[in-house]
Amino acid sequence: MANPLIHWIEARGPYAPWLFLALFVAASFLMLWRLEVLSAKGFEGTVLGTLVMPYCTGMGNLIFACILGRHGGSGADVMTNSLVNNITNMTLVLGLPAIFWGIKVLPSKGKSNGKNGARKKSTAAGKVHELNRLSLLLTLTAILFFTGAVGVMGRKRWIDFNDGLVLVGLFFFWQCFHVFDVLKSNVQQGKSLSWTLPFDLALLAIGAYGIYVSTDWLVNWLQLRHTGFISARYMGWLSGWLMVLPNATLAVYYSWRGQPETVYASQVGDSHVSIPLCIGVYALYHTMAMPPVFHVAMIILLGATMVHIFFVTTLGRLPKFAGWALVAAYGVFLWKGLLG
Repeated sequence: MANPLIHWIEARGPYAPWLFLALFVAASFLMLWRLEVLSAKGFEGTVLGTLVMPYCTGMGNLIFACILGRHGGSGADVMTNSLVNNITNMTLVLGLPAIFWGIKVLPSKGKSNGKNGARKKSTAAGKVHELNRLSLLLTLTAILFFTGAVGVMGRKRWIDFNDGLVLVGLFFFWQCFHVFDVLKSNVQQGKSLSWTLPFDLALLAIGAYGIYVSTDWLVNWLQLRHTGFISARYMGWLSGWLMVLPNATLAVYYSWRGQPETVYASQVGDSHVSIPLCIGVYALYHTMAMPPVFHVAMIILLGATMVHIFFVTTLGRLPKFAGWALVAAYGVFLWKGLLG
């Protein structure tokens, strides 16, 4: 089924890269559409963001790592792709909504001079927001550990097969924790997973395959280009920015809908797919060399994560000035990585 589609797109000549790019975007939005449906079927709030959403938004990064690993592509490009993805998520994609809309994990405290029923509802809502904050802090703490583990492994200037096993194992242990968390939450609330879940998962699989086909073609096309910015030299950067697009769309959409906990959790959860999973998967194929920007990127990513932890813990929100600081940190990353 895919081959006729690929041949048809390739027959479009110079428009083929744009059509494969459109296929990538369309497949990503198919996954995001079913993600929105899943949000009402037992996967809500931060659980949605940390368990389901990362596979939707991070599928491109994972496929990119598998393709380069299978074909012997550059490990430095995979690492750059993961760093661009995570740093963009944790600085630019979260910083801009904080500047324009504000990101509040905990709502502002209001007066409690209503009726008893209203007070009880307010108290219950406050507990939900507090649980969301604790879940988010746990997820942010995981980023510190995962990024720290990769930073320590990368100090020797490469990550090998044994390191890859550890990183993949860390990721799946983390996901098992969230699976049991979803099941426990559903038991406590008297919920069960919807009977349409296999259908939703099938559509997600179709979207994933569309991402695979488009990513595979675009990687092969880019490897044949050796001059200019749109070339194999910047494959890690270009692929990282492309795969951030679904995350950026989610951030804008959920900010507009007034679901800041999902905005936060989507970006934070997606970071776990890139680091440690994508890096670990590539290392199972080949030893991965570190790109020149590795050490600076580790410092920026760890620093941004600690900024989020500090403000979520103390204020329950990301203030506007912190958003500006995160955007500035992203500028430093671009300067050091592209011009340094």
